[in-house]
Amino acid sequence: MKIIKRNQENPVARREFRDAFADLYNRFFDDEFFSTDLLKSGWNPKIDVYEKDQNVIVKADIPGIDEKNLNVDLEANVLTVSGTKEEEHETKEKNYQRVERSYGSFCRSISLPEGIEADKVTADYKKGVLTVTIPRSKESETKKISVKVS
Repeated sequence: MKIIKRNQENPVARREFRDAFADLYNRFFDDEFFSTDLLKSGWNPKIDVYEKDQNVIVKADIPGIDEKNLNVDLEANVLTVSGTKEEEHETKEKNYQRVERSYGSFCRSISLPEGIEADKVTADYKKGVLTVTIPRSKESETKKISVKVS
């Protein structure tokens, strides 16, 4: 066995070791198993926000939530979607091998652009997808400005 003296003066070697260890740690905890609610207290549904036909559309995947446990609020151009997904309780004992279904409360807030008509917002919940439609006012239309070359 050959003994190699560690060079403590080499900052590059320490940085390479630190980076390699951080990469190993991140890859380990980015694993799908650790992304479940075993390590998290809550869950966050996936949300899409896009514009279509003078409307801002917000879609959220929230399957399994009863509409009475779902809240949609709009205040000062911030849309907040929150709710609770209750755990199903059965009397039969089950021998779980893996639990990936999420339960608990969530709250997502999205900043909306200026020029929305808050009094005309609609929300539709169908097949586990919440769709919130926020109309934009006519004043908020983007105007094309031509550039003059001199």
